[in-house]
Amino acid sequence: MSGWGHVESGGISLARPLAGPQSLLRTLNGRAILETLARRGPLTRAELVSETGLSRTAVTQVLRMLESSAAVASAGVDRDTRGPAAGRVALHPHLGFAAAVHVDMHAAHVVLVDPTGIVRAESHAPFPTRGDRVQHIVDLVAACQRTVNGPLHLAVVGIPGIVTADGGIRDDQGPDGGAFKCALSAQLGCPVRIENDVNLAALAELTEGTGAELSSFALLLLDDGLGAGIVIDGVLHRGFSGVAGEVMYLPQTPLPIGAPVLGDDVVRDLALAHGRDPDETIDQHLDAASAGDAGAIAMAAEMGRRLTLVAGSIALVLDPEAFILGGTAAHPALVEGAATVADELAPQLPLRLLVSSFGPEAPLVGAIGEAASALRATVFAGLLPGSERGRR
Repeated sequence: MSGWGHVESGGISLARPLAGPQSLLRTLNGRAILETLARRGPLTRAELVSETGLSRTAVTQVLRMLESSAAVASAGVDRDTRGPAAGRVALHPHLGFAAAVHVDMHAAHVVLVDPTGIVRAESHAPFPTRGDRVQHIVDLVAACQRTVNGPLHLAVVGIPGIVTADGGIRDDQGPDGGAFKCALSAQLGCPVRIENDVNLAALAELTEGTGAELSSFALLLLDDGLGAGIVIDGVLHRGFSGVAGEVMYLPQTPLPIGAPVLGDDVVRDLALAHGRDPDETIDQHLDAASAGDAGAIAMAAEMGRRLTLVAGSIALVLDPEAFILGGTAAHPALVEGAATVADELAPQLPLRLLVSSFGPEAPLVGAIGEAASALRATVFAGLLPGSERGRR
């Protein structure tokens, strides 16, 4: 008899055609088990039954298939629960890695993550004064690979600047036509995904940070410059050509059109205007403000004013639930300066300001999360029935 019915024989509990292929069922069950092991770590068969909702028979059958393809391996014995000791299984430790990379104007930070999202190796170094930046990143990845055992499947790289849909970069020198991405992919020998660093920071906040409980928010991240990562209805908004969130040049009175709102150059000018050393970093000025320096306090107040007016401009267009201050914008002196202006604006335009969960590490945290997710999709697809590896 044809028609729709409930899956029998210990499969996933869902409605599907009774005549559907068994390979699809095995693939769904296999992915459920792999994702559960990636999320929870080593588990017994009984725990997998509880976590996935599969029958014990289905779990046993799928584990047999995954063990034969070296997708999972024994992970010791559970002696903590009552009854006979039960063996645990985990993702195979040699499934491979993804590289998560954060590039700023001064340095590159590289970590290797496994399919569970755990960082297995890390390397960080400033860019050489004269040298190829692609080669520098490749060298850092290679240094990490020497400490682990397994292939590199892909890389997710966060960079400052506009990233086009095809992974090209637009900066002060114009579009690179994807040259950076292609060169890095060729030298690493794996696919490379380029992302804007502030967007990655917003994804970090969305998945496991301050923004996890918000339906919409704008992350305002201050580093060398100011950028925004915009999340609407739980989804990162990149814009048609990748320029969404490029807020550093939003018009502000009395600044001339095209003048930057915040960034290193702006802070140098503010330092000169308030009798402070223009060679000090933004953080040094803000630390001095926290310590009571009058000139630094005036600088923090002006930076807070500019930051809050950017938030107000975004609010009038998108009306997000909150604004998350990240990077240097999360410095207590700057948060205080922004909150003071926000309080003044509240009768006309209420603004909810929150502080990032990750500080300056947010872009790298976002890159790690995206790299681990992409790695799971890549590795699991090659391990399940119907994949290229599964047909060999």
